[in-house]
Amino acid sequence: MSAAEKIKLTVTHSYKAPPSVVYDAWLNPAIARRFLFATDDGHVIRAEIDAHVGGRFLVVDRRPTGDACHSGIFLELHRPKRMVFSFSVEDHDHCTDRVQIDFEQLGSGCRLTLTHEMCSEWAAHEEKTRQGWAHVMEGLEREVDQVDTTPVRSSAESGHSAGAMA
Repeated sequence: MSAAEKIKLTVTHSYKAPPSVVYDAWLNPAIARRFLFATDDGHVIRAEIDAHVGGRFLVVDRRPTGDACHSGIFLELHRPKRMVFSFSVEDHDHCTDRVQIDFEQLGSGCRLTLTHEMCSEWAAHEEKTRQGWAHVMEGLEREVDQVDTTPVRSSAESGHSAGAMA
């Protein structure tokens, strides 16, 4: 696919959690099944993620219109800064897209920037695709907001002994 045959769309989202937490949630099948390609009227019935370069992922969302199968191969994994993967929907295997996700530290949180290079034949679906990624990122936010990222302080750091009572 040449550059002239690609559509490049970008979606960003900020999180209160640090990059490592957001990155790890994306690659954890138990968490990913609750947000990755999950629609409001569907139910993810399968989420397999083999998180290494060359590893594959498959997420199947059972929707009223039928199963939507999303798959790809990890091309780059640089925790917690970047991941790149090929991406296709099973019905359209001839058109494999490229998705790059960059994680930028922002104070104690981060900003995720997703760039999706898609085949020009899907130009009519560009806005729907952008909205789909925004929905994924909002779901990811709900998941990582539940993760406690507060550093654990020892009793020596807090100035209290282990047996002291107020």
